[in-house]
Amino acid sequence: MIVTIDGPAGAGKSSAARLLADRLGFEFLDTGAMYRAVTLAALRGRFDSADQSALARLLETVHLDIPPGRVLLNDEDITPLIRTPEITGASGAIASSPIVRQKLVQWQRDIAAGRNFVCEGRDQGTIVFPDALCKFFLVADPEERARRRHRELTARGESVSLAEVLQAQIARDARDAARDIAPMVPAHDALVLDTTLLVLEQVVDQMEREVRKRM
Repeated sequence: MIVTIDGPAGAGKSSAARLLADRLGFEFLDTGAMYRAVTLAALRGRFDSADQSALARLLETVHLDIPPGRVLLNDEDITPLIRTPEITGASGAIASSPIVRQKLVQWQRDIAAGRNFVCEGRDQGTIVFPDALCKFFLVADPEERARRRHRELTARGESVSLAEVLQAQIARDARDAARDIAPMVPAHDALVLDTTLLVLEQVVDQMEREVRKRM
Protein backbone atom coordinates (compact mmCIF):
# COMPACT_ATOMS: atom_id res chain seq x y z
CA MET A 1 0.00 0.00 0.00
CA ILE A 2 1.27 3.45 -0.92
CA VAL A 3 0.26 6.65 0.88
CA THR A 4 1.44 9.90 -0.71
CA ILE A 5 1.91 13.26 1.00
CA ASP A 6 2.65 16.25 -1.22
CA GLY A 7 2.78 19.98 -0.66
CA PRO A 8 5.08 22.99 -0.37
CA ALA A 9 8.00 23.39 2.01
CA GLY A 10 6.97 24.19 5.58
CA ALA A 11 3.53 22.61 5.34
CA GLY A 12 4.67 19.79 7.63
CA LYS A 13 5.03 16.98 5.11
CA SER A 14 8.19 15.36 6.40
CA SER A 15 7.28 15.31 10.09
CA ALA A 16 3.76 14.11 9.34
CA ALA A 17 4.96 11.44 6.93
CA ARG A 18 7.47 10.04 9.43
CA LEU A 19 4.92 9.89 12.24
CA LEU A 20 2.19 8.46 10.01
CA ALA A 21 4.54 5.74 8.75
CA ASP A 22 5.46 4.89 12.33
CA ARG A 23 1.82 4.61 13.39
CA LEU A 24 0.91 2.44 10.42
CA GLY A 25 4.02 0.28 10.57
CA PHE A 26 4.95 1.44 7.06
CA GLU A 27 8.29 2.53 5.66
CA PHE A 28 8.98 6.19 4.93
CA LEU A 29 10.45 7.63 1.72
CA ASP A 30 11.74 11.22 1.71
CA THR A 31 11.90 11.89 -2.03
CA GLY A 32 13.07 15.46 -1.56
CA ALA A 33 16.21 14.12 0.06
CA MET A 34 16.91 12.15 -3.11
CA TYR A 35 16.83 15.31 -5.25
CA ARG A 36 19.01 17.10 -2.71
CA ALA A 37 21.53 14.25 -2.82
CA VAL A 38 21.78 14.47 -6.60
CA THR A 39 22.14 18.25 -6.27
CA LEU A 40 25.07 17.78 -3.89
CA ALA A 41 26.70 15.34 -6.32
CA ALA A 42 26.21 17.81 -9.19
CA LEU A 43 27.74 20.69 -7.23
CA ARG A 44 30.70 18.61 -6.15
CA GLY A 45 31.37 17.56 -9.73
CA ARG A 46 30.71 21.05 -11.10
CA PHE A 47 28.03 19.75 -13.43
CA ASP A 48 25.91 22.26 -15.35
CA SER A 49 22.31 21.75 -14.21
CA ALA A 50 21.10 22.79 -17.68
CA ASP A 51 23.25 20.19 -19.48
CA GLN A 52 21.06 17.10 -19.72
CA SER A 53 23.82 14.95 -21.21
CA ALA A 54 26.14 15.84 -18.35
CA LEU A 55 23.45 15.08 -15.77
CA ALA A 56 22.82 11.72 -17.43
CA ARG A 57 26.51 10.90 -17.02
CA LEU A 58 26.36 12.02 -13.39
CA LEU A 59 23.40 9.76 -12.64
CA GLU A 60 25.36 6.77 -13.91
CA THR A 61 27.82 7.34 -11.05
CA VAL A 62 25.25 7.95 -8.31
CA HIS A 63 24.07 5.28 -5.89
CA LEU A 64 21.56 6.34 -3.23
CA ASP A 65 20.52 4.54 -0.07
CA ILE A 66 17.84 5.98 2.20
CA PRO A 67 17.96 4.04 5.49
CA PRO A 68 15.74 5.39 8.30
CA GLY A 69 16.82 8.92 9.18
CA ARG A 70 19.83 8.99 6.86
CA VAL A 71 20.82 9.62 3.25
CA LEU A 72 23.81 7.81 1.77
CA LEU A 73 25.45 8.94 -1.47
CA ASN A 74 27.81 6.27 -2.76
CA ASP A 75 28.03 4.92 0.81
CA GLU A 76 28.85 8.37 2.29
CA ASP A 77 26.45 9.68 4.94
CA ILE A 78 25.45 13.10 3.58
CA THR A 79 22.40 13.62 5.81
CA PRO A 80 23.48 16.96 7.31
CA LEU A 81 25.04 18.22 4.08
CA ILE A 82 21.86 18.28 2.00
CA ARG A 83 19.88 20.65 4.25
CA THR A 84 22.03 23.74 3.73
CA PRO A 85 20.73 26.91 2.02
CA GLU A 86 23.19 26.26 -0.84
CA ILE A 87 21.62 22.89 -1.61
CA THR A 88 18.11 24.24 -1.17
CA GLY A 89 18.82 27.04 -3.62
CA ALA A 90 20.42 24.78 -6.22
CA SER A 91 17.98 21.87 -5.98
CA GLY A 92 15.26 23.61 -8.00
CA ALA A 93 17.24 23.45 -11.22
CA ILE A 94 18.13 19.81 -10.62
CA ALA A 95 14.52 18.92 -9.78
CA SER A 96 13.38 20.57 -13.03
CA SER A 97 15.75 18.47 -15.12
CA PRO A 98 13.82 15.97 -17.30
CA ILE A 99 16.58 13.35 -17.12
CA VAL A 100 16.90 13.64 -13.34
CA ARG A 101 13.16 13.44 -12.74
CA GLN A 102 12.81 10.45 -15.05
CA LYS A 103 15.56 8.57 -13.26
CA LEU A 104 14.44 9.43 -9.72
CA VAL A 105 10.80 8.61 -10.43
CA GLN A 106 11.94 5.17 -11.54
CA TRP A 107 14.15 4.77 -8.46
CA GLN A 108 11.24 5.74 -6.20
CA ARG A 109 8.91 3.23 -7.86
CA ASP A 110 11.56 0.51 -7.62
CA ILE A 111 12.13 1.22 -3.92
CA ALA A 112 8.43 1.04 -3.09
CA ALA A 113 7.53 -1.95 -5.26
CA GLY A 114 5.69 -4.60 -3.25
CA ARG A 115 6.10 -2.74 0.06
CA ASN A 116 4.04 -0.50 2.35
CA PHE A 117 5.30 3.08 2.10
CA VAL A 118 4.41 6.61 3.09
CA CYS A 119 6.03 8.73 0.36
CA GLU A 120 6.56 12.46 0.81
CA GLY A 121 7.40 15.01 -1.86
CA ARG A 122 5.86 17.31 -4.42
CA ASP A 123 4.68 14.99 -7.19
CA GLN A 124 4.09 11.67 -5.44
CA GLY A 125 0.33 11.56 -5.91
CA THR A 126 0.29 13.06 -9.39
CA ILE A 127 3.31 11.54 -11.17
CA VAL A 128 5.16 8.89 -9.18
CA PHE A 129 2.27 6.95 -7.66
CA PRO A 130 -0.91 8.07 -9.46
CA ASP A 131 -2.67 4.87 -8.35
CA ALA A 132 -1.82 5.26 -4.65
CA LEU A 133 -4.68 4.17 -2.43
CA CYS A 134 -4.56 7.30 -0.27
CA LYS A 135 -3.23 10.75 -1.20
CA PHE A 136 -2.79 13.92 0.85
CA PHE A 137 -1.75 17.45 -0.06
CA LEU A 138 -0.70 19.62 2.89
CA VAL A 139 -0.90 23.40 2.80
CA ALA A 140 -0.36 26.18 5.35
CA ASP A 141 -0.27 29.96 5.54
CA PRO A 142 2.92 31.18 3.81
CA GLU A 143 4.11 33.18 6.82
CA GLU A 144 3.55 30.24 9.16
CA ARG A 145 5.46 27.98 6.81
CA ALA A 146 8.34 30.46 6.73
CA ARG A 147 8.37 30.65 10.54
CA ARG A 148 8.57 26.85 10.77
CA ARG A 149 11.44 26.74 8.28
CA HIS A 150 13.21 29.59 10.07
CA ARG A 151 13.01 27.71 13.37
CA GLU A 152 14.52 24.63 11.75
CA LEU A 153 17.43 26.59 10.28
CA THR A 154 18.06 28.48 13.50
CA ALA A 155 18.05 25.23 15.48
CA ARG A 156 20.80 23.96 13.16
CA GLY A 157 22.87 27.03 13.88
CA GLU A 158 22.34 28.72 10.52
CA SER A 159 22.14 32.51 10.46
CA VAL A 160 19.28 33.63 8.23
CA SER A 161 16.48 36.12 8.72
CA LEU A 162 12.78 35.29 8.60
CA ALA A 163 12.39 37.74 5.70
CA GLU A 164 15.05 35.90 3.72
CA VAL A 165 13.36 32.56 4.37
CA LEU A 166 9.99 33.93 3.27
CA GLN A 167 11.44 35.46 0.11
CA ALA A 168 13.17 32.22 -0.85
CA GLN A 169 10.00 30.27 -0.12
CA ILE A 170 7.85 32.49 -2.34
CA ALA A 171 10.30 32.07 -5.22
CA ARG A 172 10.46 28.32 -4.72
CA ASP A 173 6.67 27.94 -4.58
CA ALA A 174 6.30 29.85 -7.84
CA ARG A 175 8.99 27.78 -9.51
CA ASP A 176 7.58 24.45 -8.30
CA ALA A 177 4.02 25.30 -9.37
CA ALA A 178 4.99 26.66 -12.79
CA ARG A 179 7.53 24.11 -14.01
CA ASP A 180 6.59 22.13 -17.10
CA ILE A 181 7.60 18.77 -15.64
CA ALA A 182 5.67 17.50 -12.60
CA PRO A 183 4.38 20.84 -11.29
CA MET A 184 3.46 20.95 -7.61
CA VAL A 185 -0.34 20.65 -7.64
CA PRO A 186 -2.76 18.47 -5.67
CA ALA A 187 -3.80 15.22 -7.32
CA HIS A 188 -7.46 15.30 -8.35
CA ASP A 189 -8.24 12.66 -5.72
CA ALA A 190 -6.03 14.04 -2.93
CA LEU A 191 -7.37 15.18 0.42
CA VAL A 192 -6.13 18.75 1.01
CA LEU A 193 -5.30 19.50 4.66
CA ASP A 194 -4.52 22.99 5.99
CA THR A 195 -2.00 22.58 8.81
CA THR A 196 -1.69 26.26 9.76
CA LEU A 197 -3.56 25.99 13.06
CA LEU A 198 -2.90 22.32 13.76
CA VAL A 199 -0.17 20.63 15.76
CA LEU A 200 1.58 17.63 14.24
CA GLU A 201 -0.46 15.03 16.12
CA GLN A 202 -3.73 16.56 14.91
CA VAL A 203 -2.59 16.44 11.30
CA VAL A 204 -1.49 12.82 11.58
CA ASP A 205 -4.66 11.84 13.44
CA GLN A 206 -6.72 13.01 10.46
CA MET A 207 -4.49 11.23 7.97
CA GLU A 208 -4.38 8.01 9.97
CA ARG A 209 -8.16 7.85 10.19
CA GLU A 210 -8.46 8.32 6.44
CA VAL A 211 -5.83 5.68 5.64
CA ARG A 212 -7.32 3.08 7.99
CA LYS A 213 -10.74 3.55 6.38
CA ARG A 214 -9.17 2.46 3.08
CA MET A 215 -7.03 -0.39 4.36
